Amino acid sequence: MRRYLIGRLLQAVSVVFLVTTLTFLLVHLAPGDPLSAALDRPGVSESVRAQWRAQFGLDRPLGEQYVRWLASIPRGELGYSFSHRRPVRDVLLDALPRTLLLAGLALAFSFALGIAVGVLQAERLGSSRDRWLGRVLLLLYSVPDFWLALLALMLFAYKLPLLPPGGIVDPVMHDYLPFGRRLLDRLAHLVLPVLTLTLLSSAMVARHQRSSLLAVLPSDWMRTALAKGLSWRDAVRRHALRNALLSTITLLGLSLPALAGGTVFVEKVFAWPGMGLVTVNAIAARDYALITAGVLVISIVVVVGALLADLAVAAADPRVRMQ
Repeated sequence: MRRYLIGRLLQAVSVVFLVTTLTFLLVHLAPGDPLSAALDRPGVSESVRAQWRAQFGLDRPLGEQYVRWLASIPRGELGYSFSHRRPVRDVLLDALPRTLLLAGLALAFSFALGIAVGVLQAERLGSSRDRWLGRVLLLLYSVPDFWLALLALMLFAYKLPLLPPGGIVDPVMHDYLPFGRRLLDRLAHLVLPVLTLTLLSSAMVARHQRSSLLAVLPSDWMRTALAKGLSWRDAVRRHALRNALLSTITLLGLSLPALAGGTVFVEKVFAWPGMGLVTVNAIAARDYALITAGVLVISIVVVVGALLADLAVAAADPRVRMQ
């Protein structure tokens, strides 16, 4: 088990290092820099431009900038955000909890809904319920995340104005509301982004859960359970589901990268001020420090989630612990 854990930790560190290094190189090799919008205009002398670029180290060779950036990470000094006009660390400390809240709720709801739908299909294989649920899941699985987000926005925020169109709270009235109303206001702003991510992820979970159940249903212990007098429904829920959940735990780690990517588009559509929206806006503003730090944090969250899923599989399956 210890060797298994060490191997997964080394893989996680390698992935984070490669992703952040590639991001750093790509954003610095792109034309322009974070100061271009402010300095590359008439009236700003060349000496002023050179002074500002020297102050933030943008005139140094790329290799030296990279080494200095790596050395600053252990100290928590991630640079200065030109687009937000404050340290990158402060920007991320505000945005990361919001994304974790959004992604955590979507992950919990999508796996609960996906497993339930997969069981409902497996209980009545080949029935009309199985076929119709399969068609709906295939439709949700094929829909782009940004398109579903826009559809939910138009339907529930404009056509049927039941929910707020975006943001995290009401920017005008939230601070003047009593505690209970403030809580409801925050929950109302969570509904559309969480619903969109949940529907997108639950379709994948349900299809995978159904396939896992189909693989274990012909087992001898299922025939034994039926011979003892259990109904097909009880046998599926009490025995087959427990044995089919192991591969679904593995899917939990694999779904984190897809969920992280979907969060970027959903946060942009619903103006949710999390890591996705911050990173997209940083790319538009060529905010080098914020882009690289955002990718660093997102990659760490993804590999930590995948590592936890691997450990859960190892805890549930003795064969993995013996590797």
